[in-house]
Amino acid sequence: MAEDLKVATGNKAEQYISLIPQITGLIDGEPDLIANLANIAGALKEQFNWFWVGFYLVKQDQLVLGPFQGPIACTRIRKGKGVCGTSWEQAQTLIVPDVEAFPGHIACSSLSRSEIVVPIIRDGVVKGVLDVDSEHLSQFDETDKLYLEQIVALISM
Repeated sequence: MAEDLKVATGNKAEQYISLIPQITGLIDGEPDLIANLANIAGALKEQFNWFWVGFYLVKQDQLVLGPFQGPIACTRIRKGKGVCGTSWEQAQTLIVPDVEAFPGHIACSSLSRSEIVVPIIRDGVVKGVLDVDSEHLSQFDETDKLYLEQIVALISM
């Protein structure tokens, strides 16, 4: 198990390429989902210094706040509501360059300007989402989508 995160430099892809094996080392052999989600959120926050990084887990008919790094957050989100609920409903990654332009955006913080949400899908069912917010417009792109989907695929649920 890795105990220290080596924060990488370079372009975004190079940073992800350095980070993914470290995340694998953090969660390899650890069966506890909450511990693994907490370490993944911490590693992403430390590497990229995004405004908010965390997980919501599907519990019955809602997404319920899980481990995260950043300011306090919305506790429950209904399916189809906001970016997280829409990602859950559509079972696809959503990149939102400007949250103000997203219909029905849930503003947990007025400082959030852009967002990416990656669903955690197992056996064709969304089990949760990884939610990342930035205080900058257009922070996220296809590079983030590619690598965050790879990181989410590492999670055992």
